[in-house]
Amino acid sequence: MSQRQRKLFACFTVLCMAVAFAPTAGAMHIMEGYLSPPLCIAWGAVCLPFLALGLRSIRRKTGGQSQNLLLLALCGAFVFVISSLKIPSVTGSCSHMTGTGLSAILFGPAVTSVLGLIVLIFQAILLAHGGLTTLGANCFSMAIAGPLAAYGLYRGLRAVKVDRKACVFLAAFLGDLFTYCVTSVQLAAAYPAAEGGAAASLVKFLGVFAPTQLPLAVVEGILTVVIVIGLETYASRELKDIGYLGGNEV
Repeated sequence: MSQRQRKLFACFTVLCMAVAFAPTAGAMHIMEGYLSPPLCIAWGAVCLPFLALGLRSIRRKTGGQSQNLLLLALCGAFVFVISSLKIPSVTGSCSHMTGTGLSAILFGPAVTSVLGLIVLIFQAILLAHGGLTTLGANCFSMAIAGPLAAYGLYRGLRAVKVDRKACVFLAAFLGDLFTYCVTSVQLAAAYPAAEGGAAASLVKFLGVFAPTQLPLAVVEGILTVVIVIGLETYASRELKDIGYLGGNEV
């Protein structure tokens, strides 16, 4: 590992430790038993094509190069740590950042789906954050839908020559919020209101998460910009290798 890579790894480790030691509360991922077996199976089936594409994309983008694998591992660690930080909501549930915007911007949404799945498995087993039966639903909202929104916005803004840092912030911000919009849709479909059905439930779930999720999305956008600035300083060569810097952005 070169001196530049060691500096990058050290800075990232300090950031992860600082976030990891923040106080936490209960989990926000959809927990075990909250979804019926048919819904669990259906969401898992929806995720399979994205995960298959993600495995192929990882092999193509990393090319077996240790520098690119290290960068991919850092993105995975960022997702794990940042999404393990849970903030109590006003309703007694919790909200948290997702961290998937960084990976979506650097490696694309397909790769991010695999990273997100790995993170969700470890969180469900080690932290009781989420669940194994609801893994498909959580994977779709956090590891697929959110990254797709972040990636689409980033590419769209870059296409019209918006400043790169602003693109990163807005992409991470939207990816976070869109994850929770999809989670609200999933919960509303599983628990339609007696009056108004799923639409009424959706409004309620969105209202539950909005007070805490909006500021968290802003924080995630800022953190992602800070990480990208650090990577551009200490890992510009690796960023060029994966296509983030230069003429062929991811």
